[in-house]
Amino acid sequence: MAKVLIVDDSPTEVHVLQTMLTKNGHEVVVATSGEDGVDMAKSEMPDLILMDVVMPGMNGFQATRALTKDPDTQHIPIIIVTTKDQETDRVWGLRQGAKDYITKPVDSTDLLTKITAVI
Repeated sequence: MAKVLIVDDSPTEVHVLQTMLTKNGHEVVVATSGEDGVDMAKSEMPDLILMDVVMPGMNGFQATRALTKDPDTQHIPIIIVTTKDQETDRVWGLRQGAKDYITKPVDSTDLLTKITAVI
């Protein structure tokens, strides 16, 4: 299965997503900030990134833009996973280079379907 990088500053959200993914055979690595997410994407080269938006420092939109503009990481698909449920946020996230956008609380079937579609 896939190696998935979860970038989220909420321990609860990380736990929920990590449990969902490991139950389905995925390997999970975690970063707790946008900056760490960018660094870990470069060092771990995951198959997929699940990116939160609201984080201190570099937010998820900024991290997504940085990763999709970098030749070393631009091939890694990013799904934004966030509480921001406005259509303008979804459009902005996709314009930063994300392949998909899902709002919290995450439905496991929906998430796994989106993951399968992008990797």
